[in-house]
Amino acid sequence: MPLSDADIEEEERHFSNVVATFRKYTSYHLAANNRRRKDLFTLPKADRELLEQLGYKEKLDQVDKAILANEQFLNKIVIDPEIFGDDGNDAFEEGDEEGEAADPSISARSHSHSHSHSPHSHSHSHSHSQPHSLQSPKEYKPTEFDMDKLRSTLKQFVRDWSAEGQEERETSYGPMKDALLAHFSDIPKEERRNFRVLVPGAGLGRLAYDIASLGFACQGNEFSHYMLLASFLILNKTERPNMHTIYPYVHSFSNVPDRTSMLRPIKIPDVEPTLPSGSVFSLVAGDFEEIYGGESDPNEPQAGLWDAVMTCFFIDTAKNIVNYLRIIHKILAPGGVWINLGPLLWHWENNHTNDPSIELDLVEVKQLAAMVGFEIENERTIDATYTTNSQGMLGYTYRTAFWTAKKKI
Repeated sequence: MPLSDADIEEEERHFSNVVATFRKYTSYHLAANNRRRKDLFTLPKADRELLEQLGYKEKLDQVDKAILANEQFLNKIVIDPEIFGDDGNDAFEEGDEEGEAADPSISARSHSHSHSHSPHSHSHSHSHSQPHSLQSPKEYKPTEFDMDKLRSTLKQFVRDWSAEGQEERETSYGPMKDALLAHFSDIPKEERRNFRVLVPGAGLGRLAYDIASLGFACQGNEFSHYMLLASFLILNKTERPNMHTIYPYVHSFSNVPDRTSMLRPIKIPDVEPTLPSGSVFSLVAGDFEEIYGGESDPNEPQAGLWDAVMTCFFIDTAKNIVNYLRIIHKILAPGGVWINLGPLLWHWENNHTNDPSIELDLVEVKQLAAMVGFEIENERTIDATYTTNSQGMLGYTYRTAFWTAKKKI
């Protein structure tokens, strides 16, 4: 369904604010670090001298340098933020020969970012009358909430695209990929490309990329502009492993065991983000319910039925979990499989925006799935972390619910 002019204007404004947040990262965080310097001068001289012996001032200088290094990386993400264009091709398409990237032209049809770099394409589902307007991002003053999202994006790079994040990825993504392969164990590898797998809440795209690497036709769906901009850089503008260096842990001095852990650089990505010729892989930007819950143009990349839906730390983003499960059931082909792993940290619980929020316990979610038309199998609990600093003094472990669920025929 086409968006109204007011919806388009609001989305363009939000996108511009996200770009402004990226661009004001440095001034915001240098100021925060400079606050620590000012606080030093509020202390008695004897206390300052003790802290100087610890090298506290030198540590602040090192943090400044790390922030400036992060700036160089983040600027690459928004150096050309008008990625929401449309080159006129289907986003869900076969990959070209490696190295043959499509011209990233922008049309007035939509803000769809449909760039084919080898097999990686980005697309937006909504037909708009004009592309994103980025006329005055400097007028926006990012909030702490905005900056927290940006800092979380840096940590997401560690989870999805670094060697350090491999263990965390394997804990969550490993069982899901194993279940997918088990479900399609009778399908020869060369025929997997005929089976369509959807990954809602794809984040920076690693799980979807890994599934495409297994040979399946895979599409990720993501709503966050922070994630979409960042994933575009990794999947379409990165040419070799360890091409970028970030410092994701310099923004907080709490629960830090030592200076080295806080200042350690993280190299990304851990792999060259290319896929073999003939691979089918795309990312579609937008709200899961809007894109997959309604009737789609048959020519749209998200149209049609899916052989598998993979939800990782996703279903608790629902305002109405009933609708989420109905959509997943609706878009699955007969005999299709839904593979889930995640907690129930209901994102809209106690929200301040008057949005509705239905919060069920785990037993109720599984009962609801059965009522909608799923047969749940292979249930187990998997302890998993999410963007946890492996060298920090604080970490959260989720006792995530894992299952596979077949669509009843």
